[in-house]
This record gives sequence, structure tokens and C-alpha cells, in this order.
Amino acid sequence: MVYSSDNKIPVGISACLTGQPVRFNGSHKRSRFCTDTLSQYFDFRPVCPEVAIGMGTPREPIRLVSETPADTEIRAVGVDSPELDVTDALRAEAVSTSAANQDLCGFIFMQKSPSCGVFAVKRYLKNGHPEGKASGIFASEFARLNPLLPIEEAGRLNDAALRENFMVRVFAFRDWQLFTQTTVTPARLIEFHSRYKYLVMAHSIVQYKAAGKLLSDLSGDIDYIAEQYFELLMTALAKPASRKMHTNTMMHLQGYLKKLITPEDKAELQRLIMEYRRGIIPLVVPLTLLKHHLNHFGDANRYAREQVYLNPHPYEMGLRNSL
Repeated sequence: MVYSSDNKIPVGISACLTGQPVRFNGSHKRSRFCTDTLSQYFDFRPVCPEVAIGMGTPREPIRLVSETPADTEIRAVGVDSPELDVTDALRAEAVSTSAANQDLCGFIFMQKSPSCGVFAVKRYLKNGHPEGKASGIFASEFARLNPLLPIEEAGRLNDAALRENFMVRVFAFRDWQLFTQTTVTPARLIEFHSRYKYLVMAHSIVQYKAAGKLLSDLSGDIDYIAEQYFELLMTALAKPASRKMHTNTMMHLQGYLKKLITPEDKAELQRLIMEYRRGIIPLVVPLTLLKHHLNHFGDANRYAREQVYLNPHPYEMGLRNSL
């Protein structure tokens, strides 16, 4: 698919990552991966919650503070002016941003930020002593409001497995979004799951079995069943697929070829799959050969060829070259 301004996927992003000089000191944290690569596929919606609530640029920096190490009530206050408390304003901005962007399919946040950090933001006691980690105020509230939305930090996208997993979830979220633009019927829901069956298997056997059980009886409220299914899908995909799970999934798909390819071709495919399992070659190698064989036999393998697992994101992104 060619991505244009008409079909790019809407994704939220911390504005500083796009190069906007909105940080407390008037600088930015431009992510070239986001601006140069992902922008080819994503329609980024830049957000700086601190600027949005009226804090200037440059401005006094804020940090996360709690009364005691065990205190779950964390506030965002000024580093030099503790009386400056923007916690409630940041939470309100998260509510506003969420309501105004219900079409988002993902969000990339700036790491370590007291407003936008998702994981391991420094937390301090009132005396200024560092005490543990927490999530940024805006990011945590936004995530609470959108529990199934794919969310990641820009820094963590440097990890090949986390990067690929985030993209899998974003493209799946978008696929579901498009799927539900027209009336959901039992037949359409089954067809959707049929395409995602092996992708779910690669990420979570538990959710794979739960989805099969859920869809075994579609006599109830189909919209409610669809909501349950989507929750199972995104919960499964939130768990990165391991080498063991990828291997298991490719072996299952190879089964569709057992009566079609020669013993020599079968042995070569099995060898490559096991070399991937042992970490000798990247995932893209056995997958490419598997797709070659499935495509070669055309309609005889239509069900297997249409599995999203084979192409969960644009091949040109090269996301499986390092897995």
C-alpha cells in the first residue's frame, strides 16, 4: 500500500519529538526515526501538555513529587517553586486531548518527562531526595482513558523487538478501526479473526484460546462480543512475540504446504525456522521463504496467504530484519 495524506494512520506524539522547541529550556528532542521514517506512514498529532496548559517556553521545569516513598498520590510541581502544582491541569489536558482525538491508533511519548514519560520517570520526596519511579501525569491519565491504545516511549523504540511490537499493535488497531466503520456481523467478525488467528497465536496462546472460545458462540449481542474480541486481540498483541512463539507459528503455517512442496523444500524451510529459533538468522529469512512457498501455490493456500502474521506492517519498514 502507498501511504498518502489520505490514508496515513493518526498517531499522537509528544511535540518535542517532532522538532518543535517546546521543552522547558526552549529546546527539542527530535526523533529522526519518527520524523524521517514513521512520518511516511503516520499522520502525527503533536501534543505538548505543558504548553497546552499555559506554561511558557522557556519555563520553570517540573518534577514528580510525593509525600512519602509509599505515597501513591504523586504531584507535578515546580523544581524551584514547589507551590507551582500543575497536576490537575495536566490530567484535565489528558482528558481533553483524549476526547478530541478518538481516532488515534497509537501514541509515542517522550521518555523521562514528568508530564509525558510512560515508564520510569524519576520521583522525588518533598525534601528533594530521589525516591523511586513513576509515570508522567499526562501520560498516565491518557493511558488510563485509552487502555487498549498502543502506547510507547520514543527511547524504547530503539529496541528492535519493542519497535516491531508497537508497529504490530498500531497497524492492528487501525485495521480494527476501519473494520468497525461498517456494521459488524458474525460472518465479518469470523473473517477478521481468521486473518489474525496466527498473529494472535504468535503473541499469546492464552488469548488465542480465549478468542476461539469467545467466537464459538455468536448468538448474543454481536457488538458486545466484538468489543470483547478486540480487548482480547490488543491484550495478546501487547505481549511481544518470543522466538519460541514465532517458531511455533511458522511451523503451523508450514503445515499448509506439507502436501505441496518437495521433501527437499520442506527440509530447507524447517532448517531455516530452527536456525531462527537458535538465534542464528533473523526472523525475516524463514518468513520470506515461507511466504514464497505460500504465494507460489496460489489459491490452494489462500487461508494461509491471507494471514496478517505474514505482513503485520509494511515490508519496506524492515522491522523483522533485526528480530
